[in-house]
Amino acid sequence: MIIREFKRPDLKRVLEIETASFDDPYPASILIDVYNLGAGFLVAQQDNMVVGYIIFWIRYEDEGHIISLAVDKKYRKKSVGNELVGYAVNIFDKCHVRDIKLEVRAGNKGARKFYKKLGFNEKEIINNYYEDGEDAVVMKKDMKKTP
Repeated sequence: MIIREFKRPDLKRVLEIETASFDDPYPASILIDVYNLGAGFLVAQQDNMVVGYIIFWIRYEDEGHIISLAVDKKYRKKSVGNELVGYAVNIFDKCHVRDIKLEVRAGNKGARKFYKKLGFNEKEIINNYYEDGEDAVVMKKDMKKTP
């Protein structure tokens, strides 16, 4: 498996993964807009096929934000998500980011557990964050504590 920068021809496959992974997937226009605005957009590729992606950016000079992470269901539990987050964390570290933040659905226990294993801590709840009214859990990773 390789981790590489997103390219426009990857969009169709990224959208397939996005749609299969989320109840309220981002449309293509949002993904392209975020990419065009300079967000980090990496894909995991195995056997010439995109199997996962991560989108992230740096906010406020020292705060990283993971916007979206998804892995094809056939490739979950095979370290693809770990690799993608690890690659993003390395980029954040090189940019002297102090904290990394993300939001996850309160009911998505699998994602919350995944991020906890990677050193993220649950910090707060944002009520009615998602379109369907579900709350979000804000999770943060303190980069000063990262060995």
